[in-house]
Amino acid sequence: MFYIYILKSSRDKSYYVGSCKNSEIRLNQHNKGVVKSTKKSTPWELVYFESYDNLKNTRKRERQIKSWKKRIAIENLIKHFKI
Repeated sequence: MFYIYILKSSRDKSYYVGSCKNSEIRLNQHNKGVVKSTKKSTPWELVYFESYDNLKNTRKRERQIKSWKKRIAIENLIKHFKI
């Protein structure tokens, strides 16, 4: 399985969209400061994810969400999502 995920920073309330094969390990990497692009905004909280059977569809969805320019679009997506 592959996952698309959205993280929210507890520090500055920003969002980060990514994809991975193991969301638990990836979240730990973000919070330990291993990921350069998210290091300054730790700690991160997982607020949304979707699962896919193949990497191609996962990356396609990741690009779609990242193309949304307005913060409200991401907030609408995660509004009713329960982890």
